[in-house]
Amino acid sequence: MHVELLQKLGLAQNEARIYETLLKEGSSGVGHISATSQVHRRNVYDSLNRLLEKGLVFEIRSEHENRYQAVSPHKLSELLQEKQGALDKVMPELESLYEGKLDRQEVLIYRGIEGWKNYLRDLLRVGEDYYVIDAKAQISSPKLKGIADHFLEELKKKNINPYRIYNHQLRKPEYANHIKFLGSQYRFLPEKYSTSCTTAVFGDYVVFFSGNQMADFDENDTFTVILNKEIATAYKTWAKLFWEISEKPTKKK
Repeated sequence: MHVELLQKLGLAQNEARIYETLLKEGSSGVGHISATSQVHRRNVYDSLNRLLEKGLVFEIRSEHENRYQAVSPHKLSELLQEKQGALDKVMPELESLYEGKLDRQEVLIYRGIEGWKNYLRDLLRVGEDYYVIDAKAQISSPKLKGIADHFLEELKKKNINPYRIYNHQLRKPEYANHIKFLGSQYRFLPEKYSTSCTTAVFGDYVVFFSGNQMADFDENDTFTVILNKEIATAYKTWAKLFWEISEKPTKKK
């Protein structure tokens, strides 16, 4: 059954059931649609009218009983593209409204995968180089595969440079691919200064990560986000100091 997916694409539950029924059954009358989709007959008419308006169904008129036929599922992609196009047109205005009302002194809590998505969106929206102190390479976790790949593409597109100062444990050979995920611009904290916390700073944001797993994270891990220009400016200054005194990667001979 694809009803749940069709609902995520914008169809009401009855519309999704009827559209999937017509894909499976082909040209059908209202009685057959109602019985097969398990949608009450009086609701079938309303749903069919909405599907007709969306261009997902067409009507075949006849003397005895009108029948209905599903349009190719590719129409769903067209509808999504239309919605995306409409959103893209108003996005600058929506962003302006958001930025205008955003309290520039705020503390937020993010959690788990959704927290990672929020954090990465914040980074891309700010669009500036950023520092991560005592990084654990958690962005290279398999749990973030698709999200992280998209983030990496956007970093390159927007020419954003990540300055990562890794936890000393990540010098171990098994983490070599993880630490290079975001490029070659990284260093290591001396062992005696590595901790269980990670700090990121960019724009007016300072973000503290609670997780301590190397190259992975737990869904219960939290991000404490401080949105404050003065505090962020101070952390950027300290981050630059950390970068200067941190250990450079050992070059292979």
